[in-house]
Amino acid sequence: MNGKAYTPDEVAQLFQISKHTVYELIKRGELQAFKVGNKMRIEHEEIERYKESTKAPAKKKQVDQPNIQTSLPIRLSGSHDFLVEHFVKQTAKDLQLQVQPTYIGSLEGLMMLYRGQSDIAAIHLLDPASQEYNLPFIHQLFVYESISVVRLVSREQGFIVAKGNPKGISDFYDLSRNEVQFVNRQKGAGTRFLLDSMLSRNGIDPVKISGYTNEEWNHLSTASYISRGMADVAFGIQSAASHLGLDFIPVAKEQFDLVFRFTNENKQSLTDLIEYLQSPEFKSSLTDLEGYDIQDLGKIIYQTSKTEETSC
Repeated sequence: MNGKAYTPDEVAQLFQISKHTVYELIKRGELQAFKVGNKMRIEHEEIERYKESTKAPAKKKQVDQPNIQTSLPIRLSGSHDFLVEHFVKQTAKDLQLQVQPTYIGSLEGLMMLYRGQSDIAAIHLLDPASQEYNLPFIHQLFVYESISVVRLVSREQGFIVAKGNPKGISDFYDLSRNEVQFVNRQKGAGTRFLLDSMLSRNGIDPVKISGYTNEEWNHLSTASYISRGMADVAFGIQSAASHLGLDFIPVAKEQFDLVFRFTNENKQSLTDLIEYLQSPEFKSSLTDLEGYDIQDLGKIIYQTSKTEETSC
């Protein structure tokens, strides 16, 4: 049964939810799908992965974790990354702390944090003017809030191509060649910010890129277009290429950060999460780090004075 691919209708029946909810999960990147022609399909392994990710963590006796706050789940919004997935799973396992992720892209994730609809934002947003990641956006949005910005990882971004790079992709000018089919990330994704900045810097009109308007919502779904022969090149992270056995041409190194917004209700939980990020225990749990640099993992790169006061 492992080779079976399900339609959204069949997935809706399996989970006893509406087909609209299935499409929303796919759109947010929480359920990974691929297209056959114009039909959406979800593999059996992906359904099993999603089922596991939604299971509530087993509870331990309070005496085992006396300092862990277990009242409200922590809401995480923003960009999808394999290390973010790992962080969510490990906090459930080691801290018995439930983190609920919503993978909707860096910009919308940061806006959800700004509106108070999440507690953590996962972002990698390049400011075209300063060529600095994340902090220019944070300085504009969070003036009075108590926040800490913690470095998760530095990632390699570049061109994802089929084995052997049959179309000879080497730079951004190759994307506008007539015989090259591209697949893009959605507006608001940090990867899209970086791509558009690079295109502008090189004077390339996106209209000339075949497939520029073909958008996917996470790195693995985008890379799957290449592995299935539905596109020649995508712009994304090295780890997505490695997952699918594809070739990768590095272009840029980006900073991926977690933004924590403190309230009276979540203060203890967020403090525990930051301490866990900084712990040798979490670092030792990380494997398969191709395309990642974790040298600054857990480093606080910015925090408001109000955060410093409330965390004393």
